[in-house]
Amino acid sequence: MHLTHLSLVDFRSYPSLDLTLGPGVITLVGRNGQGKTNLLEAIGYVATLASHRVSADAPLVREGASHAVLRARIVRGDRAALVELEIVPGRANRARLNRAPVSRPRDVLGLLCTVLFAPEDLALVKGDPAGRRQFLDELLVARTPRMAAVLADYDRVLKQRSTLLRTAGAARRSGGQGDLRTLDVWDGYLASYGAELLAARLALVEALRPGVAGAYAAVAGMQAQVGFEYRASVPPPQQGPVLPDGQAWPDRQVWEEAIRTELVAARPREVERGQTLVGPHRDDLLLTVDGRPARGYASHGESWSLALALRLASFELLRADDREPVLLLDDVFAELDAGRRSRLAELVAPAEQVLVTAAVEADVPAELAGTCFVVAAGEVRRAC
Repeated sequence: MHLTHLSLVDFRSYPSLDLTLGPGVITLVGRNGQGKTNLLEAIGYVATLASHRVSADAPLVREGASHAVLRARIVRGDRAALVELEIVPGRANRARLNRAPVSRPRDVLGLLCTVLFAPEDLALVKGDPAGRRQFLDELLVARTPRMAAVLADYDRVLKQRSTLLRTAGAARRSGGQGDLRTLDVWDGYLASYGAELLAARLALVEALRPGVAGAYAAVAGMQAQVGFEYRASVPPPQQGPVLPDGQAWPDRQVWEEAIRTELVAARPREVERGQTLVGPHRDDLLLTVDGRPARGYASHGESWSLALALRLASFELLRADDREPVLLLDDVFAELDAGRRSRLAELVAPAEQVLVTAAVEADVPAELAGTCFVVAAGEVRRAC
């Protein structure tokens, strides 16, 4: 899979851009603030319908413009597809596939698959659980696009249920009763969607685990005992098939009943606090190096190796699914020492298409020599 063309209109710093691309390594060189990351962000948005830098769409539209348009031509084997996205702040975005409108933007998910390496990846190791949950969910959608609907349904139910809890809690604190008659219904929806999401995340973690350990050794240049464990907010039921390490792995139906049970038990606390305290939105991915939690204990080099290992394992898992992803490396090499820089370059060089950004060309390892563009003041020109 690779991109052959990227067109932007009023996206970030680009009033207009048409960029012809091809397979192999493509380097985007330019000083900070010139628009290099904006290009990778645009490609990532086509793949995921989200930005890795901001949670809302409004900042993606160039100041003074009413909307932004992204067009990407994607080639996979002997098939090509043209994806067009219109970002309209405050309104529903629109999408077209091969010039024909689609009913929902998420209908184009899966046509482009990307794996992004960025300086923000350090937060996967050192940051809050939300970032690790997002990492898992983005990979779930990349592997199985229909999971986007499950995530959307879960988020919708979570918001509705939490609003009900806040309203009831406020009423009770004011001396009233608070109307909780529909809470059982929302519990059922939350348990159903939550169980499907939880079961999918657990399966994904099991699929990723061997790749993370191997990628860590490859990047760090040394062996280490890397732990990779999903921590659910719901106590795991002791039913289901047995995993290789002997732990029970419950199926979706078992998890659904477990979530329902925990919701009943947590209801008084939830009403008091006005929020949903049970479900996959409270889970975490525990990362360890040599038996110690990576968050708070891992060195800077260990943290970077682990963050890169998560991305490399994702890349290999998608390749195993016959979904060769486009690799996006956003100013990553400037953050790494010489050894990790060289080893990472060797690992990603065989990919069908790699886009690399760097402030200076010398930051890009020799293993990633290829087509070079210079990015300056929102303009992109071929340099070599």
